[in-house]
Amino acid sequence: MTDRITSWHSNPSKPKYTPPPGAVDAHCHVFGPMAQFPFSPKAKYLPEDAGPEMLFALRDHLGFAKNVIVQASCHGTDNSATLNAIARSNGKARGVAVVDPAISDEELAALHDGGMRGIRFNFLKRLVDNAPKDKFLEVSRRLPAGWHVVIYFEADILEELRPFMDAIPVPIVIDHMGRPDVTQGPDGPDMKAFRALLDSRPDIHFKPTCPDRLDPSGDPWNQFAEAVAPLVADYPDRCIWGTDWPHPNQQSILPDDGHLVDMIPRIAPTAELQQKLLVANPEQLYWSD
Repeated sequence: MTDRITSWHSNPSKPKYTPPPGAVDAHCHVFGPMAQFPFSPKAKYLPEDAGPEMLFALRDHLGFAKNVIVQASCHGTDNSATLNAIARSNGKARGVAVVDPAISDEELAALHDGGMRGIRFNFLKRLVDNAPKDKFLEVSRRLPAGWHVVIYFEADILEELRPFMDAIPVPIVIDHMGRPDVTQGPDGPDMKAFRALLDSRPDIHFKPTCPDRLDPSGDPWNQFAEAVAPLVADYPDRCIWGTDWPHPNQQSILPDDGHLVDMIPRIAPTAELQQKLLVANPEQLYWSD
């Protein structure tokens, strides 16, 4: 693997929508810089550098106050790049780590001190974590107080994962709603199955994010808005939002981040919903300590 890829828009538009004060972009990443933080030899993609300066400039351009930086799979379980970005944020970022299940309690405590507040389990087929699920459960029982588990999967394995998720002893955040088929609409089988998961326990949060990944109709992603708005309305205290910048593996699409922000009032049309989605809910998950 030698060709480095660019997956982000070089000149995103200024959003028409203005986020409320204190708004959090609660799902974004950093790549490198590679010279300082090499990518994992197991990485399935090799991106161009997208470091903290770029992320924080985008944050300000889009009108957000804070970031939650999720460890990118291209960095494997070496969280140094994410920790570096958090350290350079002047208190305006927290993070989600990816860890080897054999990580020690001392190493988890060091991640906490560095601003991490969760760990991510990736079950996406093309980026799948190979550790047995019982190892993931074991580490989830040793997390520092106030942490949660983030899970990324595709809709077709939701039922397979239900017993695993039921056994996780800390709150859960589902990335991108478990990638439902939004063309089925708000009452389609994928969304019904996801609602059943949310109804199974009260401490599952979700990210109504990534129309560029989930809506084949393309920008302005009308099918996404139609399918997702009812979910946000029915579970207003359990959703958080993020850009997904720099959009790993989206090099053939390059979504305009300004347009992604303009999706927010389409899925959360009231000021009350927007305040919960962008401020109250992420603050509770990441800055409550």
